[in-house]
Amino acid sequence: MKLTTSFKSTFDRHPVELLFTVVLALMYVPTIVHWYDGWINKNISLEHEYFSHGIIGLPFAAYIIWTQRHQWQKLDDRFNPLGAILVGLGGVLYLSQMSDFVNLSFPIILAGLCLGLKGRPGFQLMAFPWLLVFLATPTDIPYLVAPFSLPIQSFIAGTAGFILTQWGLEVEVQEIFLLVGGRVVEVAPHCAGFKMLFTTLYVSLMLLYWTGALKSRKTTVVFLFCAVIISVVTNILRNTFLTLFHGTGRDALFHWMHEGWGGDFVSALMLLALVPTLMAIERLRDALSGTGTTESV
Repeated sequence: MKLTTSFKSTFDRHPVELLFTVVLALMYVPTIVHWYDGWINKNISLEHEYFSHGIIGLPFAAYIIWTQRHQWQKLDDRFNPLGAILVGLGGVLYLSQMSDFVNLSFPIILAGLCLGLKGRPGFQLMAFPWLLVFLATPTDIPYLVAPFSLPIQSFIAGTAGFILTQWGLEVEVQEIFLLVGGRVVEVAPHCAGFKMLFTTLYVSLMLLYWTGALKSRKTTVVFLFCAVIISVVTNILRNTFLTLFHGTGRDALFHWMHEGWGGDFVSALMLLALVPTLMAIERLRDALSGTGTTESV
């Protein structure tokens, strides 16, 4: 009875928000379940796997929205025409039944609702969780980026070849191919590290928000730069060991790191390295400022 009374009271105070929430759930819960199934079981397209950081990003976005609900309720209702346009555009994309368009309609409609219900202040309040949703929405953008990855592939192949040479192996590098022990290893486009880089930057944004360091522009820039370095170095080492395992006939280890949970383990270690990196940057900033407190820049 108390639950029913509480729900009725909430509905009486916020009928529009609850109505839109129910409609959005009916529209997009099946889509989001499809995303999670693909990310977890890896039965989604290779391009859409680039957005698997949404596994943790979407719940975090929902958590932020929940914690900011009281601030949202305190905002005055103000209609922004752009909100109606975005909701209409999102509706058209959703009805197109094209996978990428249906996916993109989700963040577009969310942005439209924020603007349509609370105007610009509403969107500003929900800007960060909206960004997390947008960056976790699967599209074929990685497919468009792949043709431009050849210089990166060549750099990774050359660097991996140099490292293996220092370890005493005979390695021949031909553009994106490495020849070790009579075996050929290709640094393919999906091995260029874009997925690892996207995930690293995404988790870095979450850490910056969680710790409050996002308020400092200098800390944010330095930390994101360090995150890129960590991602690039990790990917080079991963490709180096893959080449070593394949070239020396250790196929079990190769498949463990390439297709098994070994790759996930390496990614987890990389993401864990972000935590002490951010802590070190904040300690250095505090030492240089001589205050020991966080300042917004």
